[in-house]
Amino acid sequence: MTAPRRRLVRPPAHPTPTRSPQPQALQRARARLAQARNALARWMSRLKRAFHAVDKQQRAVARLERQIRTLEGP
Repeated sequence: MTAPRRRLVRPPAHPTPTRSPQPQALQRARARLAQARNALARWMSRLKRAFHAVDKQQRAVARLERQIRTLEGP
């Protein structure tokens, strides 16, 4: 077996065609995205409102605690 081994020469494989998303599926996905963005905007406004309400209450509690400490004395 002094003869070199032969290489199999095959043509390059054809790339599989990429399927683009169907227009209906793309449209449905965009509609769901718009709904999700609207819902997120509503929740963010509620969250901001709640955050500021809690912040205001914390400041009031801290102010009252300081006031009580000063009134009680050292």
